[in-house]
Amino acid sequence: MNAALEGRVIVVTGGARGQGREEAELMASDGATVIVTDVLEPEGDLPAGVIYRHLDVTSPEDWAILADELEKSYGSIFGLVNNAGIVGARGKAGRLENIALEDWNKLIEVNTTGPLLAIQSMSKLMTTGEGSIVNISSIAGVGAHLAAGYGVSKWALRGLSRIASMELGPRGIRVNAILPGYIHSDMQQQTPQDFIDAHLSLIPLGRVGAPTDVAPLVSFLMSDGASWISGVDIPVDGGAVGHVGLRIISDAMTAATNGA
Repeated sequence: MNAALEGRVIVVTGGARGQGREEAELMASDGATVIVTDVLEPEGDLPAGVIYRHLDVTSPEDWAILADELEKSYGSIFGLVNNAGIVGARGKAGRLENIALEDWNKLIEVNTTGPLLAIQSMSKLMTTGEGSIVNISSIAGVGAHLAAGYGVSKWALRGLSRIASMELGPRGIRVNAILPGYIHSDMQQQTPQDFIDAHLSLIPLGRVGAPTDVAPLVSFLMSDGASWISGVDIPVDGGAVGHVGLRIISDAMTAATNGA
């Protein structure tokens, strides 16, 4: 067991399954007590150090109840990981010209307002002069993503992260955003193969990501090793955004040269 997070209480939203579950279990193995919240029930038994609480991230009432419970049980907490998110409302991604207002509002509510409510309630419990907040954004938040509501919500989450890092920094609370690329987890089980292949064509490292690619960075940002890292966006994407879309030109030039 790695004791890097020994004694730290950390809340992970959307932690019952998939990437959030992987993050929670790794941090627990690093010594933390991890409170996972979700609207879904966990599948299988949770390991030692991981505690589940049902919570809707869009509900101020749910956050108030959790804050009261945590204050009574632990007095203070160290960390928050805003992992909960949805790709599309009602199972629809939603292009710019046809996304329904209802779906747009739901994406913003879950992906951006949820983290805001979490930060507002949980940061009040970070009272020991140090703390860490990690917001799981996306590389969709650095480019013109075709799913309008999702892309905008992840852009907004990056902005929220920067503002929070400035506002909470004087209290010793670090705030950073992680920008995963295509991570094949429970949320993507129905993803068409054409979509996966298109992503692969843009990834220099030649594979899609997994929850195990993101979780170690989350744990690191909760550790003392990251004690002077705040206000940054960290892509975890196999190099996809590093070439700013120019790989398609590079591949075309290589093909032309090889064919000459």
